[in-house]
Amino acid sequence: MALMKVSDTELAIEFSGGERTWTRRASLTVPLSAVRRAARVGDPLRAARGARKGLHVSGVAKVGVWGLFRGPRQLVAAYRGQPGLHIELDRAAAGGEFDELVLSLADAEQLARRVGQGRNR
Repeated sequence: MALMKVSDTELAIEFSGGERTWTRRASLTVPLSAVRRAARVGDPLRAARGARKGLHVSGVAKVGVWGLFRGPRQLVAAYRGQPGLHIELDRAAAGGEFDELVLSLADAEQLARRVGQGRNR
């Protein structure tokens, strides 16, 4: 499962070994100023939608990039039974790759609060 750290100025996400294969990256750093909204979601698998490039085990896991042709481009690392965080980004301010992040994170509730607090500074 991915790990996320929130500092005063950015979110830093580190992907696990298996996730790195499907996301094609070891990490992602996004400025907090690029975050439009962050919310805890009970079932992050449902938040990932659209055409994909990545791993999809129906009802169990989604890891990779979703929304390839239409809709928001999402970087996803989501698993069944795990709480998640759905983060909407200003794509240009975030580096131009993704509109949204959908991540399973054990401490999703606390991270959503920290992201919100960081944005309001």
